[in-house]
Amino acid sequence: MTEITNYITNDFKAIDSQENIAVVHDFFDELTFSHFPVVEEEVYIGSIASEDIETFSTDKKIIDYRYSFEKFYARTNMIWLDVLEIFAKNHTNLVPVLDESNKYVGYYEISNIVKFFHETPFLQETGRIIIVKKRVLDYSISQVSQIVESNNGKLLGLFISDSDPENIEVTIKLSLGPINEIIQSFRRYNYEIISEHPEDNYINTLKNRSDYLDKYLSI
Repeated sequence: MTEITNYITNDFKAIDSQENIAVVHDFFDELTFSHFPVVEEEVYIGSIASEDIETFSTDKKIIDYRYSFEKFYARTNMIWLDVLEIFAKNHTNLVPVLDESNKYVGYYEISNIVKFFHETPFLQETGRIIIVKKRVLDYSISQVSQIVESNNGKLLGLFISDSDPENIEVTIKLSLGPINEIIQSFRRYNYEIISEHPEDNYINTLKNRSDYLDKYLSI
C-alpha cells in the first residue's frame, strides 16, 4: 500500500508572511482551500483561513494579522488516521506538514487523504459489515477482536461510527468467519446488533414466532 507521505504536495508555495493581503485574496478567489500555510523565512508560523482574508485590509501584509493564524499541522511520521483527525477537528480541507525538526515540507489535501482511505484493505477487500452498540463504560476493542477471532473470523478493521455519553456504536468489517455465530457471540457479551443480517438466527426465530402468533390470533 502507498505511504501517506506520498500524498504530501507542494503544488502551491506557502504564503510568505510579507505577502500583500490583496495578492492572498486573489489566491483564495482562484482556489477552494479553506486555509493555507504561512511561512516566515521558510519557517511555518500558522495557517490563514480564507474566510478571514475577506475581512482584512487589502493594503496590509499577512504578517499584520498574525493573531488570526491557526496553528494546526501534521507530522511526516503521523499515521493516516491521526492526519484525518486533524482535518476533522479543524474543519479544514488542507493541513500543513512539518518534519521532526519543525521544517515545513508541504501539505495534505483532504481529497488525497480520502483517496488513501479508499485504498486501505478496510474498503478494498471483500467482506461483511457488522454494526454493534454497547455502553461506553463496557466497550473494549480487545473484546471485539476476541469475539470475532474466537469464532474463526478475520477482522479487517473497525471504527467508532457513533457515540453519545452513554453508548458507543462500532462498525466492524470481517473478511472471513461464520457471521451468525459471531453475531450470537456479540449478543452473549451484551452487544446490541444494529445492522441487519439474513443469517441472523435469533432475528429469524423471533420473526417466525411473530408470524405464528399473528396467524393464531387471526383464527
